[in-house]
Amino acid sequence: MLKLLEDNKMPKLKSIEVNLNIPLFGGIKGTWEPNDKEREAAWELYVELVTRISVVELKRGEGILREALNSIYSLFEITREILRKYGPDVAKPSKENEYSFGKLSLILLNYQLRPLLSKWHPLLQEYEAKKDKDISIKEHEDKWKRISELREELDKTREILMDYSKHLAKVASVVPLYTENEENKS
Repeated sequence: MLKLLEDNKMPKLKSIEVNLNIPLFGGIKGTWEPNDKEREAAWELYVELVTRISVVELKRGEGILREALNSIYSLFEITREILRKYGPDVAKPSKENEYSFGKLSLILLNYQLRPLLSKWHPLLQEYEAKKDKDISIKEHEDKWKRISELREELDKTREILMDYSKHLAKVASVVPLYTENEENKS
């Protein structure tokens, strides 16, 4: 699955160009000049992202959708913890019209993850309540008429999180912990 690359060192960048597309927010383009606390925060969130289903494709017939949604939901608490740990220094852009770890993370949470979860948690919960005790959770989910729609939205979110994780890797000065082949398989 995730493969640690042999030489995981990159030069410490003074700034990176941010280019993300968050559908409900719009395009995010600008510069991020991370400070040392942002670099540490970026590494922590990066590790959380690349070790979850959030950036690993949930292929048709694999996994349980409820667990995928719960994994994405857990990113809220993880991000809050990181923001509290590193404080206001990770929230302030160094210059006007620039980005910071805090600003980008909150945009991602509030304009990508929150709408996804607000829509799909209750819909899936309503369907789960109709489950017959004689079939597995997986079998029940596979019969849901909206399963393809949810999987499609999870995949779009995965692509956005993958892009964000690449930015976090650059800020943390590491080579992404996945190979090109893994990225292209999705």
